[in-house]
Amino acid sequence: MNSVSLECRFLRRIVFQVCQFRWNQWNLDKCDKHNVAPSEAEYVLNHPSRGYPRKIGDEKKLAIGQTPDGAFLQVIYVIDPDGTLFVIHARPLTEAEKHAVRRGRRR
Repeated sequence: MNSVSLECRFLRRIVFQVCQFRWNQWNLDKCDKHNVAPSEAEYVLNHPSRGYPRKIGDEKKLAIGQTPDGAFLQVIYVIDPDGTLFVIHARPLTEAEKHAVRRGRRR
C-alpha cells in the first residue's frame, strides 16, 4: 500500500477524507447501469461499514456501506499507482445482503 492510500485510510478515521477518485465514461456508465450516483459510491468508499474495505482479488477491493439517504451499496474498486481510487463496479445490495450487513453491525 502506498503512502497516499495509507494517509487516506488514516484520515478517514480521524477527521476528513482526502481521497481522490478517477472517473471516466466507462465507470460512470457502470454506476448508471445500477442507478448509483458517483457521489454515492464515493460516500461509501469514504464511510464503509465495519470490516470493510476487503481485498477480493489481485488489486481489487470491496467496500459495503450506507449512503446518507439510507441506500446500502457494494462498491468494487482499485487503487491507481498515484493513489486515486477507480470504481469498477457499484450496485445496491440485495435484501439478503442488507440483512447480513445490519446483523454484522449489532455484533
